[in-house]
Amino acid sequence: MRRLPLLVLAGLAAAALAACGGSPPPQTAPQPNADSIAAAERAEADRRAREEADARAREEAERIARQRAADSLAAMGRTTEAVRTMLATMIHFDFDKSNIRPDDAGVLDQKISILQANPNLRIRISGHCDERGSDEYNLALGNRRATSAKQYVVSHGIDAGRIETVSYGEERPIAQGHDETAWAQNRRDEFEILSGGDALRHP
Repeated sequence: MRRLPLLVLAGLAAAALAACGGSPPPQTAPQPNADSIAAAERAEADRRAREEADARAREEAERIARQRAADSLAAMGRTTEAVRTMLATMIHFDFDKSNIRPDDAGVLDQKISILQANPNLRIRISGHCDERGSDEYNLALGNRRATSAKQYVVSHGIDAGRIETVSYGEERPIAQGHDETAWAQNRRDEFEILSGGDALRHP
C-alpha cells in the first residue's frame, strides 16, 4: 500500500519539475546578411534618385510654364501695339468734303476687322478741318466727317453704341503750314480707344 503514494509523489515531482523547468530558449532575430543589406541600400538609392528626378521634372515643367507665360505676354503686347497702330491710322478728306474716299475705305475696313475681333472695344472718331472757313462751319464739317466714318463702320455690322463722335473743327491742326500740303493733312478723322484696349486681338 505504501508503493502507490510513492509513485504518485514521484509523478507529481516530475510534473512539478517539468512545469518549473525554466522558460524556453530565447528566439534570436535573424541577422541580415551582406546581400540583403546591399539590396536595401540599392532600393533606398533608387527611391532617392526617383524623387530627385521627379523634383527636377517638376522644376523644368514650372520653368517652361513660366517661359511660355512670359512669351505669351510679350506676344500679346506686340499684338496689342500692332493693333493699336492700325486702329490709330487716320483717314483724310478732300476740301470741303465729308465722303469717304476709296483709298480710305480700306483703312476703315481694317478698323472694322479689329472691332469684330475685339467685341469689348469702344472708340471715338474725331473730325478735323483745315484753317479755311469759319469756326462754326468747320465744326459742322468736322462733325460730318466723323459721322461719315461712323456710318461706314456701322453699315458693316458694328454696333453704333461702340462708337462716339466729336468734332474739333480747325482747332487741332497737325500741320502748321498755310498751304495745300498742310491743309490736306489737317482734313482728317482720328481714331481713339475709349475702353477695351488692354489686350487687343489681331483680326
